[in-house]
Amino acid sequence: MSVLQATGDGDLAATILVFAINLIVGTGAIHLGAMLVVDRDTGYVRAGITALVGAVVWALVVFFLPGVPVLGPILGLVIFVTLINWQYPGGWVTAAAIGIVAWLVAVGLLWVLATFDLVGFQALGVPGA
Repeated sequence: MSVLQATGDGDLAATILVFAINLIVGTGAIHLGAMLVVDRDTGYVRAGITALVGAVVWALVVFFLPGVPVLGPILGLVIFVTLINWQYPGGWVTAAAIGIVAWLVAVGLLWVLATFDLVGFQALGVPGA
């Protein structure tokens, strides 16, 4: 078990810490994706809101469609790209590109952190990461 993973025994402090770290990773990944694709600084607040709303929506999709292995993740991904499209300029292709870059960055960051056993391998706000 990683140092910062919630133990499942009601450890609220560990759960909050994991949530914060994963939200920071998700926010950074979305921000970097937007900067690379849109080619201008769109702000951390926008990325943070996108990551937070994305995490809530992803959690709701997983909660309401837990037994649907294909539809749940596809619906979560479509909603994530829709959310990015709503938050950032450029249209659907740009939103999809931001989502792909954000996913790659989040996976890379979480892989590094998980290698050092600091966090579990998930990023709040970035579906599938």
